[in-house]
Amino acid sequence: MPASVHSQDQDQSMLDATAAAHQEQQQFEQEDTPEMEEKRILVLPGATETAASFQFEGEGHTLGNALRYAIMKNPQVEFCGYTIPHPSETKMNLRIQTYDTTNAVEALEKGLNTVMDLCDVVTDKFTASRDAFNASEADKMKA
Repeated sequence: MPASVHSQDQDQSMLDATAAAHQEQQQFEQEDTPEMEEKRILVLPGATETAASFQFEGEGHTLGNALRYAIMKNPQVEFCGYTIPHPSETKMNLRIQTYDTTNAVEALEKGLNTVMDLCDVVTDKFTASRDAFNASEADKMKA
């Protein structure tokens, strides 16, 4: 048997380790949170007024495909596509090319607003359907 298995060393108490690790984690989160919020969307190098690539931190196919669809509905947009550079990274790159009548940042803002409005409609419809279902179930219970 290896010597480490038969070690005569005493076990050390780990009671303080949990509290110290928790405190260290809280301090780390407090220090990094403002930076992460500020750098959520980056404009990648090589951008012009009518063509730009954006990198979204912490996003994937869910936002990428919905945003691409919403932006392509804009008739002033020539091209919009997204990619996930690597499956193990939570980054999404979005490329927007517009005609001369608008710029890429405005197209992105309009697309984000469209997706947010769509989410509001889905939430309202879901809530109304849920409430109607709950009311019908309550009526069944009374009968």
